[in-house]
Amino acid sequence: MSDLYQHGTGDILVERKDNGVLLITINRPDRYNSLTLPMFEEMNQIWADVERDDQTRVVVITGAGKAFCTGMDVAQPDPTPQDALAMLETERKRVATMLRIEKPIISAINGPAVGYGLSTALLADISIAADDAVLIEGHTKVGVTAGDHAALIWPLLVGMAKTKYYVLTSEKLTGAEAERIGLVSLSVPREQVLPRALEVASQLARGPQQALRFTKRALNAWLTNAVPQHELSAALEILDFAGADYAEARQAFREKRPVDFPSARAAGGPAN
Repeated sequence: MSDLYQHGTGDILVERKDNGVLLITINRPDRYNSLTLPMFEEMNQIWADVERDDQTRVVVITGAGKAFCTGMDVAQPDPTPQDALAMLETERKRVATMLRIEKPIISAINGPAVGYGLSTALLADISIAADDAVLIEGHTKVGVTAGDHAALIWPLLVGMAKTKYYVLTSEKLTGAEAERIGLVSLSVPREQVLPRALEVASQLARGPQQALRFTKRALNAWLTNAVPQHELSAALEILDFAGADYAEARQAFREKRPVDFPSARAAGGPAN
């Protein structure tokens, strides 16, 4: 491994495979690969490294243990306003970089993918999910706007009707159902997820690199044209971090009880 990826804490592992395939593994299996605040910046840096890494042709990203990634770890201390603003900028850069990287990205969704985790999985060029993996957009369940990918990519993948249903309700899908509606590329038995992803990655790594990268660039124009929608939703999500609904969702999680959103009790609309 070159010095490119030697800046992390071990919560995200980077490994070179044959033929220029790079394997990224989110490595907090005891917390279902949820992210601490420093991990958001680390992941952002890894994508920037991938973009300038001449040794890498294809990237595979997966999670350690039974989960892919379940989003932000809500057990950590509440983010300060400064934390929230920093996260907004980090997320803006992450999404822009993932779309700009011309090397194919494959997500191996080996288990639950929620919020940020589902965002990373769906922003990949090819997504391979365990047929029994649980996929949840999840933002509205914790009282915040679906801001890190949904407005950008869901409508292109599954259409507006399915998008609004699953994003507004945060209803879960299995990997098999996600493939049926076109949200992911493939679903396979859980034990086949990473081997299949690495197989596809190896196939692409042996293919015509310029043609593959130019094709990705052309296809991603659909997404880059929608970046202003993403940035709006991300900004609205950060505003929600200061709201009463988000505070109640975090407290309910800590107390292991159902959420009682203040805005749902307000007579005239959302609580301030």
